[in-house]
Amino acid sequence: MFPPCLPVYFFAFPMNERSLQTALAHLNIGGLRYFDSIGSTNDEALAWAADGARDFSIVAADEQTRGRGRLNRKWFTPKGSAIAMSLILRPAADLRPHLARTVGWAALAIVKACAELGLAARIKWPNDILLDAKKIAGVLVEAVWSGDDIDALVIGVGINVRKESVPPAAALQFPAASLEDALGKEPPAREEFLARVLDAFIHWRARLRTDELIQAWNEALAFRGEQIQIHAGDETPSAGEALGVETDGSLRVRHADGKIVLVRVGDVSLRPRA
Repeated sequence: MFPPCLPVYFFAFPMNERSLQTALAHLNIGGLRYFDSIGSTNDEALAWAADGARDFSIVAADEQTRGRGRLNRKWFTPKGSAIAMSLILRPAADLRPHLARTVGWAALAIVKACAELGLAARIKWPNDILLDAKKIAGVLVEAVWSGDDIDALVIGVGINVRKESVPPAAALQFPAASLEDALGKEPPAREEFLARVLDAFIHWRARLRTDELIQAWNEALAFRGEQIQIHAGDETPSAGEALGVETDGSLRVRHADGKIVLVRVGDVSLRPRA
């Protein structure tokens, strides 16, 4: 359950550092850096993490000019319309064996926040969040290393809130929409929705090691039990039935010949098969 004290405001207000601090006041964050405009919140967060940022520090921006997703794809974040946030985490020793689940953890946080608005979001493995089979959010996880150990994780989150945040159709590789499209009315203030996402991050962080997280990931998995097409780098696309997510975050797929394979996060994307 999420704190009942968080109201849902269906009005559009400009986001700024003060309004964001107010929305996040109930959270024990490590620090906050807010920008009216920035190249990439992940780049800023990676540099801050390398410079000693505390656990659960946040970089947020009203606009990104060089936002990016997986596979070096551009992420469209126009001014006043979307959430662009990067969360810095210092993983405790007991969580380190389970860091392969991080992308699912982040995706589930967005799914939970959407559920608070009455929206049934789904996770397109590994890192996209869908509403009505259209992409409304994406996750990019990057690491700061100290020798062979991960010193910090940076979880970049981009969420389309207002209609203006959706890229032009010609720029899309997958259908996209916004919270405003899905709700059919004015969406929540961006800082209020971001607060809900961060509450959900905390909820799932306490469960990262558990089967509960994997079960929830599978329950929210888009195209589960359906035929999908898998694109891996320059290889010829393969097809199969999406069966579910394994404990390490890999996707279990059954090919037409009955062979079951595990697809791991990397230079991989998938689509529903027509």
